[in-house]
Amino acid sequence: MHHSTILFDLDGTLTDPREGITRSIQHALARLGIDEPDLAKLEPFIGPPLLQAFMQFYGFDEARAWEAVGHYRERFKVTGLYENLLFDGVLEMLEHLRGQGRTLYVATSKPSVFAREIARHFAFDHHFKVIYGSELDGTRTNKVELIAHLLAEEKLEAAQTLMIGDRKHDLIGARENGLQAAAVGYGFGSHAELMAESPAYYYATLAELRSAFA
Repeated sequence: MHHSTILFDLDGTLTDPREGITRSIQHALARLGIDEPDLAKLEPFIGPPLLQAFMQFYGFDEARAWEAVGHYRERFKVTGLYENLLFDGVLEMLEHLRGQGRTLYVATSKPSVFAREIARHFAFDHHFKVIYGSELDGTRTNKVELIAHLLAEEKLEAAQTLMIGDRKHDLIGARENGLQAAAVGYGFGSHAELMAESPAYYYATLAELRSAFA
């Protein structure tokens, strides 16, 4: 793990946002007349861009999907983003990586305004040089575009940069930009989903990920 720069996904990699995201999806669906009492059925929304997820999982056209996103944000920006938990050991790992002289960034498809507030609220923002997310209008929700933008803005060398994430979108985004990727198995992507993208590294637990940077 020679990389001098590390890009971290947020949801499912640094934090467990299960409650906040699924309850906010539930709220959005209810506003559209759809009752979904089982929050577990909404976990596939964690990771992929929200607009596309509404279109994929509920067959919404783009206009209705944007309406759903608006309802989601009504709840998420007030309550949902705080219904979140840092995975045990994340702060210690980030401290360790910075102590090794590595530069850390967040690369998330979540709107940057929400990502920055989550990092501030849970007190891990100081570990990252910059937190990169999407725009509220949907710009750069695609991880390929987001990582390309980050690399260009920060003038980073792909060969020295590693992407760490828990969903296929993270691994595809890395590969399409010439980065190696580390997949983590403690988030929301299945082992099959992650292995299908042939990541350079796979760590089933956060402890294994931390040990890789010894």
